[in-house]
Amino acid sequence: MRCVLASMAFAVLASGGAFSAAAQEVVGSAVSPGEARNSPERPIDFAATIPADAALVILSSTAALSGGLALSSAEQTALTAALASSGFAAKANEVLSLRGVGTRPRVLVVGTGTSGGALAVQEAAGKAAQELKGEKAPVAVFGAGNPARMADAALGYALGQYRFDRYKTGVASPRPALPVTVVGEGASEARRIHAARHAGVAEAARFTRDLINEPAAVIYPESFVSRTRAAFSGLAGVTVEVLDEPAMRRLGMGAIVGVGQGSRRGSRLLLVTYKGPGAGGPPLALVGKGITFDSGGLSLKTGAGMVRMKADMSGAAAVIGTALSLATTRAPVHVVAVAALAENMPGGNAQRPGDVVRTMGGKTIEVINTDTEGRLVLADAVQYVASRKNPAAIVDIATLTGSAAAALGDEYAALFARDEALASAITAAGAASGEPVWRLPLHPNHDEDIKSEIADVRNSVEGGSPGASHGAAFIGAFVDPAMPWAHIDMAGTMWATKAQPLYPEGPTGYGVRLLDTLAREWVAPR
Repeated sequence: MRCVLASMAFAVLASGGAFSAAAQEVVGSAVSPGEARNSPERPIDFAATIPADAALVILSSTAALSGGLALSSAEQTALTAALASSGFAAKANEVLSLRGVGTRPRVLVVGTGTSGGALAVQEAAGKAAQELKGEKAPVAVFGAGNPARMADAALGYALGQYRFDRYKTGVASPRPALPVTVVGEGASEARRIHAARHAGVAEAARFTRDLINEPAAVIYPESFVSRTRAAFSGLAGVTVEVLDEPAMRRLGMGAIVGVGQGSRRGSRLLLVTYKGPGAGGPPLALVGKGITFDSGGLSLKTGAGMVRMKADMSGAAAVIGTALSLATTRAPVHVVAVAALAENMPGGNAQRPGDVVRTMGGKTIEVINTDTEGRLVLADAVQYVASRKNPAAIVDIATLTGSAAAALGDEYAALFARDEALASAITAAGAASGEPVWRLPLHPNHDEDIKSEIADVRNSVEGGSPGASHGAAFIGAFVDPAMPWAHIDMAGTMWATKAQPLYPEGPTGYGVRLLDTLAREWVAPR
């Protein structure tokens, strides 16, 4: 039996290289990404006084005006009357929009609710950015509070103003966007806090959302790597490594190669290692599923199920975005971000249900469903990073199962973990960052369920099963039990069907803020 399995695995590995390099070239891509750019975003600065010509955003936790606005008495009177007559209650993200107040082109009052904490301020500022998307004047944001909250307001505005419109036609070449100024005492300190972290998080979220928004004809494994190289160019402490299909075949990585063998575009394993100043010890490994388009393979999805599958690489985009945030701000941490990149297509060389593949570590997988491919690419990825980078812990993140989305909706990602300290750290990071997780069970029965009759494990358990737990158990089967490991299933949180304060409709960039916080706060066990 083992000889038969070895032969089958070798056949899968060998067939992954059947297409020539020329056949892997992108054909028919309607628009070159070099031809298009998003509309410019407002640059962000800090000041002690409100610019005279700016549209004014007032962040408020009460229905009364805050002190220190430095408006004329007529403007103060008009604002006070408007607040009283409108019934504005300063609920979280409640908006009162006013025009004709003195010389201001617009006044926007946004509620922060009663907490006044970091997330409340971020969301209120992001809501303002959404409301002011078409405003032509410069913008001033007042009322955030101390320098830390001012920096939070800047982050919220940066996240909320994101847009992806580079493929819209008939729009004149956009002029540079006028700035948004966050106003308050301690502007210099707020600027320092923002530069030290928040600016990097905002840039990384933008990079991540751009990757996910791009059509699959533009972002595929090879171009994902190229975008990553460009983003990290010149950043200190960074090493970028790439395995192509021949390298992965030599290493026996039959799972990731098998997933991509139906596509003209070759699979890649991308690793970005960042070691910040003063960081010591082994890295925290962040591993992301990077299916740049998921047709389902021969287990073909329906048209409705396929429409957003350019976003099936959201986990990979999130881990690379996290590394970008940390490297841009020179965070004193050591991480390795791993993107397992493949395109799952139903070509003539595609993997079949019933095939058996062998992973890098020698364990075999019976492929029950070719649309359950994310766990396959992660199986090889977690084994590779464990063997080559000796991490202190592994956290993988993936748009893995509809089961997780059905259980938790779009409010939470599902968390599975074998290590209690790591699970607690991820839960705390999710709460602090505004990207929460909810822990779901791993049970010994799940390990039994994924056993195969003809291989070591199977990639799918059919029927009304706990699919999210089975997916986690499958990945865990390829991680040494002694290794601290956690799995985040972000299927429900990766896409917004309507705009929210910190992101427009579309990709949320979920995972960047969560993993950035985890990397900065987590302490490896000694």
